[in-house]
Amino acid sequence: MTTDNIYQQQSDDRPFRFNEEVAKVFPDMLQRSIPGYAATIEAIGSLAARYVKPDTNCYDLGCSLGAATIAMRQGIRESGCRIVAVDAAEAMVKRCDEIIAEDDRQFAPETSVGVVEADIRNVEIRNASMVVLNYTLQFLEMNDRDLLMRSIHKGLNDGGLLVLSEKVVDENAEMEQLLIDLHQEHKRRNDYSALEISRKRAALENVLVPETVAAHRRRLESTGFSHTAVWLRYFNFVSIVAFR
Repeated sequence: MTTDNIYQQQSDDRPFRFNEEVAKVFPDMLQRSIPGYAATIEAIGSLAARYVKPDTNCYDLGCSLGAATIAMRQGIRESGCRIVAVDAAEAMVKRCDEIIAEDDRQFAPETSVGVVEADIRNVEIRNASMVVLNYTLQFLEMNDRDLLMRSIHKGLNDGGLLVLSEKVVDENAEMEQLLIDLHQEHKRRNDYSALEISRKRAALENVLVPETVAAHRRRLESTGFSHTAVWLRYFNFVSIVAFR
């Protein structure tokens, strides 16, 4: 796994992009930057084992390098299922394709995976028993978030599951500052320097726009999801499950 040192070297004002440079270090970046990330991926596999139905589709929207895709694939117990892994970034799709191909060679799993380079807003969700948005929605414009959620709800079968993981903000300003400080300390403990933390935060400004947990739950409920719950929270990162 290649070490993420992008913001040791990059000192200009370029916004964050999912390019080849990021793709090379992305697993290390996720492990060191997102507290609770490994637990989220593990739970996606467990949820797939419990809720994916035979002869249905599963979607990993904003799949990056396919960690959630592989977790679903390993968890699925039913036959006739297919996973559609979608990302708009060419560099991510190329590397994800290689990772899935290696998984095919090593384990010859029954569940097929199709990796698609596309804008997730243009993907038709059909006959779905599980959809994953793992730290993806936060990169869309607000209006697009509502439209995407309606599209997902429409394409899920009854009883179908959405897993939504996001960085969030707290309604209370003092608590929000505490969560920011704890997250920065988490990154320092994972050997990011203060300069790297500052540079990356600047690069993500206006690119990653978080919302409150309440805003996410309101959107899900207004879209028609019948049950929603936060199953994991670690500082300002949450994972929510919602059922159609």
